[in-house]
Amino acid sequence: MMDILQILFSESFWAASLRIATPLIFGVLGALLCEKSGVLNLGIEGIFVAGAMAGWMAVWLGLGLWGGVIVAACAGAFFGLVHAILTVPLGLSQHVSGLGITMFATSVSYFTYRTALPNVSSPPRIEPFQALDIPLLSDLPFFGTVLFQQTALTWLALLMVIVVWYVLYRTPLGMAIQAVGDNPDSVDAQGLSVYGLRIGAVMAGSALMALGGAFLTMSAFDAFFFGMVNGRGWICIALVIFASWRPGKALLGALLFGAFDALQVRLQTEVGALVPGQVFLMAPYILSIIALMIAARRADYPRALLTPWFKGQR
Repeated sequence: MMDILQILFSESFWAASLRIATPLIFGVLGALLCEKSGVLNLGIEGIFVAGAMAGWMAVWLGLGLWGGVIVAACAGAFFGLVHAILTVPLGLSQHVSGLGITMFATSVSYFTYRTALPNVSSPPRIEPFQALDIPLLSDLPFFGTVLFQQTALTWLALLMVIVVWYVLYRTPLGMAIQAVGDNPDSVDAQGLSVYGLRIGAVMAGSALMALGGAFLTMSAFDAFFFGMVNGRGWICIALVIFASWRPGKALLGALLFGAFDALQVRLQTEVGALVPGQVFLMAPYILSIIALMIAARRADYPRALLTPWFKGQR
């Protein structure tokens, strides 16, 4: 018991939790933005892969780290556009289209990797984002290690929580996005484009999802390899429900899962000889499911989510 308490109160544990949570923060914000407009985007897993590969390859080709971030976001926006066209004006099944985007984006990413590097047995390395060592702030007790020794992409993820919250709740654009996810007929009656708002929201949300993948290859690791996303996209879909479609709670949910994951790694070190390792690997998912079951009962979902809308039809 004392060992667990020591872990929970250690600076390194919370620093690791924030690092693990960073791609989830990008992903859950992106999924939240899509769903706020009334569109479920199950293409998130493939968009994560596309963002990871596109960002890494851009850096490997010499574009620079921030250039890689922009390329990853553009790749995500492209797949978001494809999903939006299929589901918004055409009104196709959001579930089927999303799963198709996941398979399409993943296959394109792997094909591009194999085509560009046909004879490479191990992926080339890049110079990733380094932890920011901010004078004075990095030396603060606890917060210095947890917050001020992270990479720039972690700070970008935290900034995006504020940006998404501000846009959704403090701007006319955000109010229109929320309205189109609840009552698109009322938005159309105001002379606004339901199709335009939904397509724009899905593209922006998909760009954020891709940044979650880019974090993996450009900050957490220094290369792209198959299977590295490892279901993080599906976790983000669940975390949106846990967050009740609110950016602040989305951050909390991502940090909670990150803490569960960081804890299982440390518990394996402490008692790994007594308990099978698979128990620790599945623990974050079990705890997340329990938290989801508790939170989902009070979730206030967008009323028009998954509902196709066609102009002129009531």
